[in-house]
Amino acid sequence: MASRHQDWLRQAEKDLEHARHALEDADLEWACFAAQQAAEKAVKALYQKLGASARGHSVAMLLSQLPPGVAVDQTLIDKAKVLDKHYIPPRYPNAYPSGAPFEYYTHEEAARAIEYADAIVGFCRDRILP
Repeated sequence: MASRHQDWLRQAEKDLEHARHALEDADLEWACFAAQQAAEKAVKALYQKLGASARGHSVAMLLSQLPPGVAVDQTLIDKAKVLDKHYIPPRYPNAYPSGAPFEYYTHEEAARAIEYADAIVGFCRDRILP
């Protein structure tokens, strides 16, 4: 089966672009979710490039379980842990005791999520592209 790592990386970059647009539009919960998705897809692209299998949605877990030879700094894993918190809560009201998810997100939080996703996408891109 042919590797689709470039497709995954291209979609990760598109998701990151979507996160930036959502931030500009003050759709802060969607900016956070799109940032998490960008990071997840970028790491899965790296797995495919390496010929390895990736399962799950935790960016921190995926980064920490990359095959030997791919050194991942703890700082990057810590950024991934922040992004992992944006996988379910931005989309589901029952993630909070009351109110809608959009009521719980701040501009600063969304900007930080985008910054962290950008770092993870860049890390993966640097290891995928020649």
